[in-house]
Amino acid sequence: MRLRTIISSACLALLTACGNERPAPEERRAYPVFKVTATSVDITESYSATIEGRQDVEIYPQVSGTISVLKVKEGEKVKKGQSLFVIDQVPYQAALRTAIANVHAAEAQVETARLDYDSKRILFDEKVISEYDLSTAKNALSIAKANLEQARAQETDARNNLSYTEVHSPADGVVGTLPFRAGALVGPSISKPLTTVSDTRQMYVYFSMSENQLRSLFRQYGSPDETIRKMPEIELQLNDGSIYESKGRIETISGVINPQTGTASVRCVFPNEKRLLFSGGVGNVVLPHKEQNVFVIPQGTTYEIQDKIYVYKVVDSVAKSAEIKVDKLNDGKTYIVRSGLQEGDILVSEGVAMLKEGTPISIKND
Repeated sequence: MRLRTIISSACLALLTACGNERPAPEERRAYPVFKVTATSVDITESYSATIEGRQDVEIYPQVSGTISVLKVKEGEKVKKGQSLFVIDQVPYQAALRTAIANVHAAEAQVETARLDYDSKRILFDEKVISEYDLSTAKNALSIAKANLEQARAQETDARNNLSYTEVHSPADGVVGTLPFRAGALVGPSISKPLTTVSDTRQMYVYFSMSENQLRSLFRQYGSPDETIRKMPEIELQLNDGSIYESKGRIETISGVINPQTGTASVRCVFPNEKRLLFSGGVGNVVLPHKEQNVFVIPQGTTYEIQDKIYVYKVVDSVAKSAEIKVDKLNDGKTYIVRSGLQEGDILVSEGVAMLKEGTPISIKND
């Protein structure tokens, strides 16, 4: 009985001692921090773009016939006025000869009608014939002259048609594809052109910007005209990811917003002396842009949960998580913070993956 009492007393004392224990306070560790301050930053933005020759001219024949001579090759550089194709000239040469003969015949008819009129005018003055006979002769002369003018017009048309059988380049450029070969029957109504001549010494690059993006540029530079004049040169990223060797400039900004897309078209011009850019190609315009009074933070101050970005602020010496909205900068190391932070906020800059809400923080001094 006495042994049971002693054991009970020992157990009671042990339980009492356990109940009086307090959990040890969590150790306060020192973390490096980053202070949020407003700054300005140069950034670049990429826009999908299409590439076109400064002048892409589709070549259609003005007369019908079979191609007798093909004078160029695909990709060949040509000069303005250079002959590209010859359409069979035989029927058009014959038509011209007929038109010339008709002119000669009409000229002879005019001379005959003039002689008749002159003789009848003398007879009328001598009162040998009536005024009706004189008027008939005069009208015959007028009809002969009209027939001569018509014949001359037909001769001009015949000469033009003969000249159209030789198709010339309307501009300096490069010959595109040649879907028709010698012997092919062509005409003004063909569904596709004989070829396209592209002036590729300079290339137009087109891309679109939203209304808000345009207004951001205008706020920075002042107006559309000032933006075109003051904006620095731009780069072109080619379809293979490389950067084109020459820089370009913005040439025009459309003053109309497309109601379907909510964007306006912007046209740039790039030099292309080495013919490295091709009409019909695609790429990305890389546009420089300066942002003022923005918060730029290292990516190491952030962590991600379910596609949302968070930071740990140091508030009253403990870690407090906060969601932020960011845009990535091209350096791959920093974010521009769009919302969620204020000037002067202190952020834990290292080891954020190991933190949790309410962790005691002491600031590590470098």
